[in-house]
Amino acid sequence: MSFNSRIKTALANPKLALALDGNYNRWRERRTASFAALPQSDDVRDRARAIRIEALTHLDRYLIQFESNVKANGGVVHWAKDAEEANRIVAEIIFSKDPSGFQNPKGLLIAKSKSMLSEEIHLNRHLTDLRVLKELGGLSGAKVKVVETDLGEWIVQLRGETPSHLTAPAIHLRREDVAELFEKHLGLPRTDDVPTLINAARDALRQTFVNADVGISGVNFGVAETGTLCLITNEGNGRLVTTIPKVHIALMGIERVVPTMRDLEIMIRVLARSATGQKITTYTNLITGARRPDDPDGPDELHIVLVDNGRSRVLASDLAESLLCIRCGACVSVCPVYRQIGGHAYNATYMGPIGSILMPALNGVNEFGELAHASTLCGECRDVCPVRIDIPKMLLRVRHAQVEQTGGTRWIAWAMKIWSQVARSPRLYHLVLKISSFLAQPLARGGWIQKLPPPLNGWTQSRDFPVVAKETFSEWLAKRDS
Repeated sequence: MSFNSRIKTALANPKLALALDGNYNRWRERRTASFAALPQSDDVRDRARAIRIEALTHLDRYLIQFESNVKANGGVVHWAKDAEEANRIVAEIIFSKDPSGFQNPKGLLIAKSKSMLSEEIHLNRHLTDLRVLKELGGLSGAKVKVVETDLGEWIVQLRGETPSHLTAPAIHLRREDVAELFEKHLGLPRTDDVPTLINAARDALRQTFVNADVGISGVNFGVAETGTLCLITNEGNGRLVTTIPKVHIALMGIERVVPTMRDLEIMIRVLARSATGQKITTYTNLITGARRPDDPDGPDELHIVLVDNGRSRVLASDLAESLLCIRCGACVSVCPVYRQIGGHAYNATYMGPIGSILMPALNGVNEFGELAHASTLCGECRDVCPVRIDIPKMLLRVRHAQVEQTGGTRWIAWAMKIWSQVARSPRLYHLVLKISSFLAQPLARGGWIQKLPPPLNGWTQSRDFPVVAKETFSEWLAKRDS
């Protein structure tokens, strides 16, 4: 299905618009209040940006420091150049274990905490692929089950969907959708009572936490100074996944490193406020190494997989600023295009304004360059970004790169060439305006054109077009001054 077809499908779904509008209004109010309560919030955001720039500028040094400290704390660091290698490393860690040491020798249970990086590399699909099991020779004939334990992620997993938002995976659903889902999968009598739905999910997931053999998580930030992992959540699943199973595997994009614990404190301040409008999330977990002999709980093994998957290439490009992103999702929530079409219309791991840059940057403009056109360039994404990424500027760069590589739409290319000639000549410019005004007047109703002829009818399919004025501003001004 083409991007335009997915957009039309989304626009035809009235429930989607209601769900997205409701979330936006609540999020915007909370975010405004939380930043208003932060002393010198603009200075804090400037500092957060400086921290991210420092980390990326000296990324090699900080990653080596991070690796050294993780090892000193008893952890193991793995380097993955791409998605294929990352998936292979995770699978080898898991399937190299003796099945008799697992709680489920006839079937491996993997509990996952929320990780957009795992979505990026399609980890779940890889771990449940029977061909992978056969190649690795581990748990031969056993069934592997991967369970998402973040509530939103679990809901979309049950529905066979992907996340539709960076921080709120099931934002496109309303409570009646979840009630229908739980009735089908859990046998819960249909109800729209949110606490009842949440308690049902807790009961269903509790055995996953207790019985999981392996826990897999993402990483919000890795601290080079101490080798500490920071996981920021509003659910206890992140803590359970990283402490109960004997093996904890953490997936971390190489750009997510911060130099010091003091820097981490700044990043936590802006991330929580931007993502959910909270001063701090319910759970802010700091993990430094695996379980020590005197620790009452924790995993026996901690593996950190540092994933490049195109990031070093992006760092050397004119889209390098996109790597400053801390995945708060603020730009997604505020985007007027996203609020109309939702996340699934993008058909991409990362959606919204930042996704329209990251996806082409990581995977190429031929496949994802069209996403950059799903933007009004209003600048709201830049204004709310906690690290002040100039997203509109990079969207234009992606558009330019796509036209350079694909040639763009032929009639638009010719129209732009003609317009460039017209714009260079004041006399020709005014003549074209006169002709356009004359031709547009019969089509106008109340100063607006509701239906343009092809190929311009794409505009008026969903909005009206302003009619060209009979009198130019220059003509009006000359009359006024005479």
